[in-house]
Amino acid sequence: MTTSQKYQDFMAEPMGDKSLGTLAGIGDVLGRKLEDKGFDKAYVVLGQFLVLKDLFREWLKDTCGANAKQSRDCYGCLKEWCDAFL
Repeated sequence: MTTSQKYQDFMAEPMGDKSLGTLAGIGDVLGRKLEDKGFDKAYVVLGQFLVLKDLFREWLKDTCGANAKQSRDCYGCLKEWCDAFL
């Protein structure tokens, strides 16, 4: 599987205070929609990922209108980050 530079950058370090735009699959538009719903940092979305697990992709679609690829990319990015850092 090939990964984007954005994905590689996200995976390169601990979560810290990363912005939503650092998440694979989340661009400016989806980032703004998430912020409008109170999810303002990558670590807040990570919290949803940890709570929802397999339901995360559906939540992302419902919450900000992510399409299948965007939700799959974000899910994969967070899953691999958790495998590496938790």
